[in-house]
Amino acid sequence: MAKKASYVAVDLGAESGRVMLGRIAEGRLSLEQIHRFGNGPVEENGSLRWDFDRLLSEIKTGIGQAAKKADGKVRGIGVDTWGVDFGLLGADGRLIEKPYHYRDSRTNGMMDKAFTIMPKRRIYESTGIQFMQLNSLYQVLAMRLANAPALAKTERLLFMADLFSYFLCGRAVGEYTLASTSQMMDMQTGRWSEPIYDGLSLPIKIMPRITVPGAVIGDLTDEVAKEAGCERIPVIAIGSHDTASAVLGVPASGDRWAYLSSGTWSLMGVELPSAIINDKTFKYEFTNEGGVDNTIRLLKNIMGLWLVQECKRQWQREGQDLSYGELTKMAAAARPFFGRIECDRGEFLAPGDMPARINQCLSQTGHKPTQDKGQMVRLVLESLALKYRRVLSAIEDVTGSTIDVLHIVGGGIQNELLCQFTADATGRKVITGPIEATASGNILIQAKAIGQIKSIAEAREVIRNSFEMKEYRPQDTALWQKQYSNIAARK
Repeated sequence: MAKKASYVAVDLGAESGRVMLGRIAEGRLSLEQIHRFGNGPVEENGSLRWDFDRLLSEIKTGIGQAAKKADGKVRGIGVDTWGVDFGLLGADGRLIEKPYHYRDSRTNGMMDKAFTIMPKRRIYESTGIQFMQLNSLYQVLAMRLANAPALAKTERLLFMADLFSYFLCGRAVGEYTLASTSQMMDMQTGRWSEPIYDGLSLPIKIMPRITVPGAVIGDLTDEVAKEAGCERIPVIAIGSHDTASAVLGVPASGDRWAYLSSGTWSLMGVELPSAIINDKTFKYEFTNEGGVDNTIRLLKNIMGLWLVQECKRQWQREGQDLSYGELTKMAAAARPFFGRIECDRGEFLAPGDMPARINQCLSQTGHKPTQDKGQMVRLVLESLALKYRRVLSAIEDVTGSTIDVLHIVGGGIQNELLCQFTADATGRKVITGPIEATASGNILIQAKAIGQIKSIAEAREVIRNSFEMKEYRPQDTALWQKQYSNIAARK
């Protein structure tokens, strides 16, 4: 391992973005947050969009600040974002319009329309991806069916991290892990699925060339380097889907482990050498997404802490601004198993009055509504934990392997009540940390790209050497098993 090197990780989430400076020396990784900025949808003519120009400006600011603070030369820059969303470039190389936000309503009902054109099973066999109306496939289909002028003008479609990298270094590529979230790629071959594009009459010619994690895309352009006040630093294709980087940041060793990347979304799965696309994965609606180092992330997308985040925002609009810590404390004191919701209901996807939607769901399923904020947060956390149990059981069924340990990474590990509920519900040992798994994975892929570390196993050893972990053991398992059995009996 080289003596010391510095890297910049641009980590963009649906609520905020950060530019992190990472330093690797003597087998350890240190992280420093250099610049943080808010993110979220902006409304434009009735549509939800991303404010791309502002985000790009914030990224350049952060890169400049990181370069000034680095000890010596910065070896690389990697950009990771959420999946599925994209920008459209015209023949002049400019962005045609602000990229749509995945929660925009234009995809409402679009999956059903797709299935009238191409059978659902055929779509799954061609892609191996979980059916979600926010997938890129249904976003592009919505544009095609609406004869959107922007689509007709498009020369190249780039997913979000690739779009930012393009405006940093001037080269357009489609990073494999990010492209894999689209439901437009054949996950058996790692290429765009011609049956999908032909069957749904989508323009395959606008899709970028696929590149793998660890490839150097290009150096910062002269213009960007001058604006940021730094050298022409290489821009490296990392696991540009944030979950791909987060999974690399899991401090696991051996096998018989699963991961849960916990935040706005919960992404739960296992790392495999190849995709599994069969009757069971179709029934359970598992997704096969690309991972780093020729791996597949077999996982399930779960609505996650979005439900609590939206409740908090609604209560803030109503005049009560409670912190997440306060809400969790109230939840811990609330009555156990007051009610239960199915976290992935379609009506929970869009922003809005989440407490009202949850109460409507409770009424529809024979539970009592509640105005008690702590009670509502507790039932969401319990419902998530029980969902994790169902998904973990399905993973074991699909893979034929027993999971002994669940690693939870990401911002959700700060909710210790949910972490304990997860251990209780699954009956498994839960290990949490690091919170900055995505930024860590981002930087370690860069380090592997330049040869500072040699393997994924070595990268995970660096994680174990660098961050504190916390362990949760199952408690009250009989009570949670009873709740789980009641759910199974009702199905």
